[in-house]
Amino acid sequence: MSAPRFTTLGCRLNAYETEAMKELTAEAGLQNAVVVNTCAVTAEAVRKARQEIRKLRRDNPGARLIVTGCAAQTEPQTFAAMAEVDAVIGNSEKMRPETWARLSADFIGETEAVQVDDIMSVTETAGHLIDGFGTRSRAYVQVQNGCDHRCTFCIIPYGRGNSRSVPAGVVVDQIKRLVARGYHEVVLTGVDLTSWGGDLPAEPRLGDLVMRILRLVPELARLRISSIDSIEVDHALMEAIATEPRLMPHLHLSLQHGDDLILKRMKRRHLRDDAIRFCEEARRLRPEMTFGADIIAGFPTETDAHFENSLKLVEACGLTWLHVFPYSPRQGTPAARMPQVDGRKIKERAARLRLTGERAVARHLAAQVGHSHRVLMENPHMGRTEQFAEVTLADAQPEGQIVTARIDGVDGHRLIASVIRSNQRDATRIAVRTSV
Repeated sequence: MSAPRFTTLGCRLNAYETEAMKELTAEAGLQNAVVVNTCAVTAEAVRKARQEIRKLRRDNPGARLIVTGCAAQTEPQTFAAMAEVDAVIGNSEKMRPETWARLSADFIGETEAVQVDDIMSVTETAGHLIDGFGTRSRAYVQVQNGCDHRCTFCIIPYGRGNSRSVPAGVVVDQIKRLVARGYHEVVLTGVDLTSWGGDLPAEPRLGDLVMRILRLVPELARLRISSIDSIEVDHALMEAIATEPRLMPHLHLSLQHGDDLILKRMKRRHLRDDAIRFCEEARRLRPEMTFGADIIAGFPTETDAHFENSLKLVEACGLTWLHVFPYSPRQGTPAARMPQVDGRKIKERAARLRLTGERAVARHLAAQVGHSHRVLMENPHMGRTEQFAEVTLADAQPEGQIVTARIDGVDGHRLIASVIRSNQRDATRIAVRTSV
């Protein structure tokens, strides 16, 4: 008998929850099982999940195959109908110790093959289950789950439920433990991160959480926040951008499009000019700030002129790192009932957006040559700058250490650098000084 094997598809939050499930299944004594944590963000993601399940069944003929995650939550019967699948577990159920205890005790027979409840009734996160995960250099901490918004293209609220927050005290305690274990960088993750706090007493905002972490964990050298909705950024977060050097100057923005009419049809809460103003203000407060963004190509009714506005948004906002999503309809969403764009045009537009993004990355990397950066080493020869650019070093450095490096050149999507000096002690002193 062997410990369960896990396959994770989709986002960082799924990866975080996989780590929690590893602990839960170990405590329950589950053996000889394969657990697939699925993604439902696009129809293509669901297709890939089904494909992966078939492959895993071929590779593990005697194992129990359990499907969970967002696709299992939104389409439980789709996966239950697959001959390869033994059980389907919902997003809430996968975080409960009793679920895995039942599966371990009587996997086939008394245990129901489908355990998926109404995700909208869930009022808590499972952020307390683990102290984060990641490499030896960077840890990810879940502070929020779910989403209260209903963008017309998005199925995720039906897989994740409504927004719910991990209390600030729990988050701070987790990060203190991670720092004590040697982590120098922590990334805050969630489904709709800027909605953090709306369900907590006094309704604190994400900026309040960021400032509290930096104040109460002075030994933390670097704090990152993952994807945010720029229209919901609060005053305290803007203050942190302006005044806290330990908050990394890299923000990934959920922009989705660059045309006002398409944004309205998406039921987004911002317009094109809102995104541009935010980027200008954040860069004014922190000149070294870099931006990534999610952009959808080929949303229903998108014309060539609409699409050109998305292309122009890359320059108008000064975007560097693009995540381009070719639109695919998700059954049950309003956008799936809108007039669809031809699939060939969607692929062509996505390719043009990616090329625009590659050019933006090339310009950003070229501009770094001759400058020095503090680099957090992810392995002996590769690390990342504060703006999250990859850096290759010829001389090996300790994994997890922060070094100061001079950028000598560019190789593809990586910077080439040489170490000036090791400065982890300096970084810690800076962290302590800036928190006082």
